[in-house]
Amino acid sequence: MDWKVGFHGFADNREYSKSNRYPQTIFGARISPEVGVVIDSIHRIVGGASYLQEFGSRNFENSLRATLYYQYKNKGLEFNIGAFPRHTYVEDFPLAILSDTINYYQPNVEGMLFRYQNKRFFQQLWIDWNSRQTVTEREQFKVGLSGNFNITPILYFKHYAILWHNAKAMEEFEGDNIRDNGAVSAHLGLNLSKRVWLDSLTVQAGGILNFDRLRYVYDWRFPRGVLAEVYAEKFKVFVRNTFYKGQSLAIPYGDVFYTSKQYNRLDLGWIPFRYKNLEGRFTVAFHFSEGVVDNQQQFILRYTIGNKLSKKAKT
Repeated sequence: MDWKVGFHGFADNREYSKSNRYPQTIFGARISPEVGVVIDSIHRIVGGASYLQEFGSRNFENSLRATLYYQYKNKGLEFNIGAFPRHTYVEDFPLAILSDTINYYQPNVEGMLFRYQNKRFFQQLWIDWNSRQTVTEREQFKVGLSGNFNITPILYFKHYAILWHNAKAMEEFEGDNIRDNGAVSAHLGLNLSKRVWLDSLTVQAGGILNFDRLRYVYDWRFPRGVLAEVYAEKFKVFVRNTFYKGQSLAIPYGDVFYTSKQYNRLDLGWIPFRYKNLEGRFTVAFHFSEGVVDNQQQFILRYTIGNKLSKKAKT
């Protein structure tokens, strides 16, 4: 058997009033204990829970979520089915496609995941079932695809895709239309970290295509644009600049600022804690859109402790 306890603390103050986005402060902590039964070196069954304490909130209805999944890992291939931690698998998506807000309130992917990786290649496909259809509740799910390929030691290619399906409830009512929505993004980048005096330096650029249809209301729409990003880090201090230019995107789970036709986000940050199983990251973000500047202050801390008690099965 093995066990693990994950802690996720977050403070996210969003001053978005100048651009008429939704200003709010998200402040809380989550603890996620897990116990795994290792059948052999390939198969594993994990059970646990994830509890959120959002400071100042009196709504405890969705504070506790179950963690329960089967995992297969062998020679670069991984398969999960059940409710498994989102942070481990789906946190690297561009904010234009998946906002970081989802990490606060939806800690687990509830569905299945296939992943394959080696030294140069990585690919994964997952489905996240968000809502089961009932008389009053819609059927909702997301399907995600992502991967990267190291073309040379410094040149890489990344891609991301997501589909969100918002179906009807069993009992139909006026305006209860099915919505199909998704996005595809591809990026070509340079990892120059080993070629410069900085600890990390990456530069990448690409495009994003959004597709959206609300059945019997409007047909397919395809807003699109270009994305460029630079990330630099030295002595645990980092700068990240993300630029978008194109048409207004309509991605329900994406960051609200990408509804702008031109948007620039500048992150200035410091990583005061970075050890084997601990990372604390403070970021001040400036959002330039529609002629105004909004700001955001965010502190994220993740700490994981655990103990592996299992031994590989004899062959």
